[in-house]
Amino acid sequence: MSAPPTAAPTVLVTTDYLVPGDEVDAFLRDAGFATRHRPPRGPRGHAELVAILAGAEGALIGNEPMTAEVFANAPDLRAVVRTGVGYDSVDVDAATRAGVSVSNLPGVNANAVAEYTMALLLAQARRLVPAAAGVRAGGWPREDGHELRGRTLGLLGYGAAARAVVPLARAFGMTVLCTTSVPESGRRDAAARFVGLPELLTAADYLSVHTALTPATRHLIDAAALARMKPTAHLVNTARGAIVDEAALAAAVRAGRLAGAALDVTATEPLPAGSPLRDVPGITVYSHLAGQTAEARRAAGLDGARELVAALRGRPRTSLNAHLFQRDED
Repeated sequence: MSAPPTAAPTVLVTTDYLVPGDEVDAFLRDAGFATRHRPPRGPRGHAELVAILAGAEGALIGNEPMTAEVFANAPDLRAVVRTGVGYDSVDVDAATRAGVSVSNLPGVNANAVAEYTMALLLAQARRLVPAAAGVRAGGWPREDGHELRGRTLGLLGYGAAARAVVPLARAFGMTVLCTTSVPESGRRDAAARFVGLPELLTAADYLSVHTALTPATRHLIDAAALARMKPTAHLVNTARGAIVDEAALAAAVRAGRLAGAALDVTATEPLPAGSPLRDVPGITVYSHLAGQTAEARRAAGLDGARELVAALRGRPRTSLNAHLFQRDED
């Protein structure tokens, strides 16, 4: 008498643009996994996360708060993959204690973010959003804007997206400065000049944020930093909202101490009704779209699925903590 078939191990998929029957789903099923799709319908708490993770060995996730409490109550979980670059929503230390590999996808949407950054720079320089709003309201705005040529772009961070911005900005005739913690040996870019943060802030006509959110960068752009910037300067943020002190930014723009800001990310998303960023002339808030192209989504889904399968088979390629497991086993 033959043994009953063994149930396929389950992986959870929460990234909202991945759906049952798509090529990512097919890839995971062909690799021998059962899939469970649970896209978020709003902010997701610990209890809901624990419930949807029940029995799952792997998870392909968006921005869910993967906290110590979640990892402690997901005993079957062995691998988590973020379908993006940032992983500040994942408590990697807690995952390590729970024996769960955590991976991100470095550079997967760099081109999309770089092009979007240039779009925001152009929108700010040419006042595109207020002009369109004026026409929609029945007017015909004719205020002048500015050209990017001859202006200075300051890049805060030198990851894959920032590096992809450099040649685009140079093609527009901009001077590019960069502040980064990347060692000098990793700064092989003759098109950008590397400077300290104080010089970056005072010299930039446009400051574009591309650094990760860490305890050291939280509110790095605060009232004191904003006070160093030119009153004609603009801030662009496609990284993480909490890097910028939003109340200080709103106050600076309202007072004319900064010309404006284009923010693709905010500290709390979606933007709360009571956010200080609301209804500030000169500040435009977008809905976290920098990496959301069809091409980048497809790459993130497939690369994420490949990484999840590799991690569950003990061979992750971009794990942030798997080396710690290896060390423990030595």
